Amino acid sequence: MPPPSSSVSPAPTAEDERYQVDRLQGVSRTFALTIPQLPAGLARVVSNAYLLCRIADTIEDDPGLSFEQQRRYSDMFIDVVAGSAEAIRFADELYPLLSPQMLEDERDLILNTPRVIRITHSFNAAQQAAMVRCVRIMANGMAWYQERETLEGLPDQPAMDRYCYYVAGVVGEMLTELFCDYSAEIAGHRDRLMPLSVSFGQGLQMTNILKDIWEDRRRGACWLPRDTFRQAGVDLARLTREEIPPGFRSALGELIGVARQHLENALSYTLLIPPREKGIRRFCLWAIGMAVLTLQKLNRHRDFRSGSEVKISRNSVKLTILAANLTTSSDRLLRWLFAFAAKDLPRSPIHETLSASGCGSGSQAPGCPDGPRIIRQ
Repeated sequence: MPPPSSSVSPAPTAEDERYQVDRLQGVSRTFALTIPQLPAGLARVVSNAYLLCRIADTIEDDPGLSFEQQRRYSDMFIDVVAGSAEAIRFADELYPLLSPQMLEDERDLILNTPRVIRITHSFNAAQQAAMVRCVRIMANGMAWYQERETLEGLPDQPAMDRYCYYVAGVVGEMLTELFCDYSAEIAGHRDRLMPLSVSFGQGLQMTNILKDIWEDRRRGACWLPRDTFRQAGVDLARLTREEIPPGFRSALGELIGVARQHLENALSYTLLIPPREKGIRRFCLWAIGMAVLTLQKLNRHRDFRSGSEVKISRNSVKLTILAANLTTSSDRLLRWLFAFAAKDLPRSPIHETLSASGCGSGSQAPGCPDGPRIIRQ
């Protein structure tokens, strides 16, 4: 289905634009920090794209919705973004069903989906096509994994790679399409950027998964690869924070090493962005820097029992921003800075998987390829 034209929805109002800016602040402190670094027009598009992903994520995260309801409203939302369903109907049906456990900012975002969609449908065809594809793959993939959520973890590392692709790698692909639409010079590197963008997304997502191990388990989920921990003598189904088995540290270290390698690919991605595009580089570098510092804390505290123990401080965030800003245009200094920041982190090989081309055709997650090709360093 082609992306909708701007005539499908009324033009966004000034109030819609203010809502987008305010809601971004409410649902993500990290992206509210990094997105404004982008050039103004691109920041508007990326802000909207993030809110679309957050709506899809909210549907899957609500514990009060049955699997059938999650699937119904995920499918409806895909159609809303594509312009073949009404945003107001989606919001009116879903909002009363949302659990009180959901954050008020997330509930408000669902209620105001029409505002977000009016902005979405004001973008050009290439931008809308990238968003539709991302939301379709993400929503289908998350729904498939949500129905198989268990404390036993995922079967193996390739399964974790696929999960990371559906929730983060595809976002990297979307952002790359938006960057290429913005700049013909960036578009000249598209074939190299695309696989690296997926690795970039996986590095960030794996960092979040490792940081949130115990919080995820509390709600009945585990996204760790079962075979990696089994080889270390750890049964994920019986894992508790009160009795962390000896092998947990070594298995966690292996995953930290995988995430580190993906973040090195993220740096390679960033260095393909022209140095004069300082805003885009900063958008990438700040995220990489905060992820590397989080991995460092995880590596030093492999027996942590709460995400708060490995959360980086505000001073660390400020230092990351300062260092990235001082070196933004120098590839040599950025490589040195990454090597210095990651010097104590282990290295683990990353898997090569199949191309994800065609995964946005509307198929269900199990029918999509295993995920994108990951480039080895």
